Amino acid sequence: MTTFDLDGYLARIVWDGPRESTFATLAGVLRAHMTHIPFENLDVLLGRGIRIDPDSVYAKLVTAHRGGYCFEHGILLQSALIRLGFEPAVHTARVVLIRPRSEAPLTHMFLTAQVDGHRYVLDPGFGGLAPLVPVPLVAAHVSDGRDAHRFVNRGHDWVMETEVNGAWIPMWSSTVEPAEPVDFVMGNHFVSTFPLSPFVTTLMLRAITPKGRVSVANRAMTRRYDGREEKQVIESRAELRTILKDDFGFDLPEVERLRVPAVSEWN
Repeated sequence: MTTFDLDGYLARIVWDGPRESTFATLAGVLRAHMTHIPFENLDVLLGRGIRIDPDSVYAKLVTAHRGGYCFEHGILLQSALIRLGFEPAVHTARVVLIRPRSEAPLTHMFLTAQVDGHRYVLDPGFGGLAPLVPVPLVAAHVSDGRDAHRFVNRGHDWVMETEVNGAWIPMWSSTVEPAEPVDFVMGNHFVSTFPLSPFVTTLMLRAITPKGRVSVANRAMTRRYDGREEKQVIESRAELRTILKDDFGFDLPEVERLRVPAVSEWN
């Protein structure tokens, strides 16, 4: 890897805390990463494809101040943690949020890191439901403000669940075995090119700000602040561009030519 600069990354996530390989550093960097680098799939929808080599990821998410999806977030955080003295492992998972395990391919990436004899899961790229804190890899639950997550062991798989309106909802399942780089190359190719992939057919954005969370699914935008929820319909590509600047921290003029089946009627 040639372009990764730890100072540049830490400036991008606005982290000026400790750099020792402690739990405080691990938790602080994860939260700073997730609250300053948004989740987005715009390059897929613009026909550019997604490159997940470390240099390309750094150039996009740090230098260009863009966001990305799970492979990009995971690879960037992995690079940072290595330079902070951790030994993170990377893993594949099946997203079971909207489909059963038998129909869910291995298309999600997350990390684990060990601190003081305890193993923690870091999931910077799942989107709006992802935990902002390291979750210990044990059968227990962790609360962070209004967020609650837990792991449940299902035989050969661990399942990450989140609490929504009093019910535990499965997010993804994994054997938590270490993965190889080629596994993510295959997964990235599938989710960014397969015609029925939601990343190919759906605009998906998520930003976590000091005020709350902002999410976009096609034309539907939701803001969640202080326990309140506000919804609006995005009326045009020009409005989407403004939202990117105001809520996601970057300007992308190319979105004014964005073509997505569900938003084809946009001006």
